[in-house]
Amino acid sequence: MLGRRNRATGARGEESQLESLRERATELAAIRALAVAGPSERATAAQHAKGKLTARERIDVLFDEGSFCEVEGLRRHRATGFGLEDKKPYGDGVVTGWGTVHGRTVFTYAHDFRVFGGALGEAHAAKIHKLMDLAEAAGAPIVGLCDGAGARIQEGVTALAGYGGIFKRNVRNSGVIPQISVILGPCAGGAAYSPALTDFVFMVRGTSQMFITGPDVVQAVTGEAVTMEHLGGADSHGAVSGVASFVYDDERGCLEDVRHLLSLLPSNNRELAPAGDLDDPADRRNDRLLDLVPARPTQGYDIREVIEEIVDHGEYFEVHGQWAQNMVCALARLGGRLVGLVANQPSHLAGVLDIGASEKAARFVQFCDAFSIPLVTLIDVPGFLPGVDQEHQGIIRHGAKLLYAYCNATVPRISLVLRKAYGGAYIVMDSSSIGADVALAWPSNEIAVMGAEGAANVIFRREIAASADPEATRAQRIKEYQSELMHPYYAAERGLVDDVIDPAETRSRLIATLGMLHAKNATQPSRKHGNLPM
Repeated sequence: MLGRRNRATGARGEESQLESLRERATELAAIRALAVAGPSERATAAQHAKGKLTARERIDVLFDEGSFCEVEGLRRHRATGFGLEDKKPYGDGVVTGWGTVHGRTVFTYAHDFRVFGGALGEAHAAKIHKLMDLAEAAGAPIVGLCDGAGARIQEGVTALAGYGGIFKRNVRNSGVIPQISVILGPCAGGAAYSPALTDFVFMVRGTSQMFITGPDVVQAVTGEAVTMEHLGGADSHGAVSGVASFVYDDERGCLEDVRHLLSLLPSNNRELAPAGDLDDPADRRNDRLLDLVPARPTQGYDIREVIEEIVDHGEYFEVHGQWAQNMVCALARLGGRLVGLVANQPSHLAGVLDIGASEKAARFVQFCDAFSIPLVTLIDVPGFLPGVDQEHQGIIRHGAKLLYAYCNATVPRISLVLRKAYGGAYIVMDSSSIGADVALAWPSNEIAVMGAEGAANVIFRREIAASADPEATRAQRIKEYQSELMHPYYAAERGLVDDVIDPAETRSRLIATLGMLHAKNATQPSRKHGNLPM
């Protein structure tokens, strides 16, 4: 009897516990719904009125449907004073978690501007630190959806320490996992340094602003009156400062391109980029190139058209398209393999190398090398941009960044001289002398210390000056210099170019060379790290 009573009591106890779990599950669902809904419908409406999505709406656009898993969604701050003890919303103004993008794992943190203006406090920072550590451990990209008012002033130095932890992790993960920052609102003060440490920065016109000191401080200190958009808007950072890698008109288009970029990149530095389709024939001829590129070295053309003709399906993803437009850097596929394309742009400043172009290309080369993306360099460069401003602003130092990046790169490197390649700029653009694995050229190439006219004016200046017909003598000497030192096969005869190829065979030759270099294994000398020109 006793045993039966115990069994009966036990059954009633289990039934009571199950009822309690149901109640707790209902309570949990209500709490989660509160956390997801945010502070109020009014706050959500205010966000939408600015043309901005909420943090969770952005996450829905970024990730594959139903794949997002939140981390620490119920965390709350523990700060007191200045009324904070009465305001302890779930999540503390940032949504963190992971999901899939085109089926591959990606981590994200998204500031919720509706909560404390997205300002960072101790708990808020701890959530981001946790997520960054998880991304590093999982070997997966991390995307920051930034829309915050900076450090939470009410929490004082604790908030500043939170930023320090983010910066430290940005640097530790640099070259380990892809890091992407998407600026979807304000990003001011010290908060701006985290995006600056990441690999790519996306911005949206009209709603994104980044600056260290705002317009009011600028005017108080310097007397300059400036708007937030002009000081730190998307177009300013896209075209002038070079901080923004990509600029868009709306958030959804921006986030769709974040998805596209993630589909191209490897998840980490131990993996190769995903392979693309092989339905564009590797042996497809490029006869259009024979008419696209003018034979005259001084005549301009758009290098993007050359890129479209060569790469798979004519598709490429250009980085920093608005900044330093005399250089084009893009990700594309050749024979299904992801490559990084670096090319001079003859249609802008004749494709010269200047400070902006050197920095743009150096950063891109370093990224490709860090994530095992082969480099293809298309060369049509007349030299470095001359001028007092360039010299005084440090063209020597900044140009050395590109030289250093190429020399330090261990990925497969192919260079192709389309037309002119003069002076030090030719060397810097991944010539064979600094380590290009294979150096190719078209029969229109002119590889020399300088152009024939300039060379003749230097070498034969006395003869030309003393001539009865200086112009005729100059023309004769220019022709002689061209025929002796600048003919298309001069560099090939001396082993500085591995082969001169028919432009129509460019695609097939590049793909074949990439296949040959696929298993390249380059070693570097033992060292802690080099001393990159800064």
